[in-house]
Amino acid sequence: MLLSTIIKEFRKSFLRTYQKNLLPSHIKALESMARCRQAHGPHMVAHCSDHQCAKHVYIPHSCGHRNCPHCQNHESQQWLENQLEKRLPCQYFLITFTLPGQLRDMAWKNQRAVYTLMFTAVQDLLKSFTGNDKKLGGSPGFTAILHTHSRTLDYHPHIHVIMPGASINLKTRMWKEKSGKYLFSHKALARVFRAKLLQSFVENTLPVPYDCPKQWVVDCKDAGNGEKALIYLGRYLYRGVIREQDILYCKDGMVTFQYRHAKSAENRTRTVTGEYFLYLLMLHVLPRGFRRARSYGFLHACSKKLIRLLQVVLRVKPWRLLMRDRKPRPSIVCPVCGATMGIIATRVSRPRVLPAILYQPAQPEALSM
Repeated sequence: MLLSTIIKEFRKSFLRTYQKNLLPSHIKALESMARCRQAHGPHMVAHCSDHQCAKHVYIPHSCGHRNCPHCQNHESQQWLENQLEKRLPCQYFLITFTLPGQLRDMAWKNQRAVYTLMFTAVQDLLKSFTGNDKKLGGSPGFTAILHTHSRTLDYHPHIHVIMPGASINLKTRMWKEKSGKYLFSHKALARVFRAKLLQSFVENTLPVPYDCPKQWVVDCKDAGNGEKALIYLGRYLYRGVIREQDILYCKDGMVTFQYRHAKSAENRTRTVTGEYFLYLLMLHVLPRGFRRARSYGFLHACSKKLIRLLQVVLRVKPWRLLMRDRKPRPSIVCPVCGATMGIIATRVSRPRVLPAILYQPAQPEALSM
């Protein structure tokens, strides 16, 4: 089921119902996804590289929005490759910091402030735990990614952290690793995370509800060499919170989509009104310019030389050399001769009358410009 079709059908009623709860960024996201690769939206002009063919093709332009399920597939792959290039030969751990349900209404009304404070609390906490650990006692490196959705698309803000069980002493240049499948106590992490975040809320005059729970949930588990955890974290980084193939059907004003249940690992369905389905999608549109993924310590973008030095010392062959070359952006193929086509203009209006050949679809990945 096409998302643009659902937006077109329920847009007016959705805006009437939820207008008071929407920000300009939500309206922009809705309009972008509605125009994505549609005939009434902007187009790009591709020219065949074969001189004997020399065909021009008008292709509906992708919206490029980071919440669109079609777009930025190539960017997602690039992010994953960059993270895999920085892997080190040590045990990795996946840590999840969850905001309790009693604080989610306040978080939704103050998204930028709350999300920023969550990242700061996680950063300070992990640096403190790593520095005070007897086996580590140094500076950590980790990547944190904010997710705001549950499997059922409800509002559920939490931060996933993929972290090597290792540290480096920036003064002595000593590298230490922690063996085994245990990194930190999840109960201790939860207590300190709660204390740091609530203190930050008070300092920033954010209203803490009276029924705030005393026990929070933080999960810390072994992630092997980190590859599967990185793939999981990058899945929703640039491609929205739901795939179009998971939207099963739209009938009688109701939308049914499927999701994988966490405990049973089986596919289940959920049916909601079309307006509420769009509202569920808008819940996870982040404030404009807010970075969902952040790296810290020796995994920071400014620590490339340190990472390369560690890989040389630890005799790690860079992942890029193992894979030989990065995966290139898919090319557009001429529908007449099969040659590669080049983009000569973007975001142009579609001519009123076009030959049938100009409507040949291109590969979806190639349209993520």
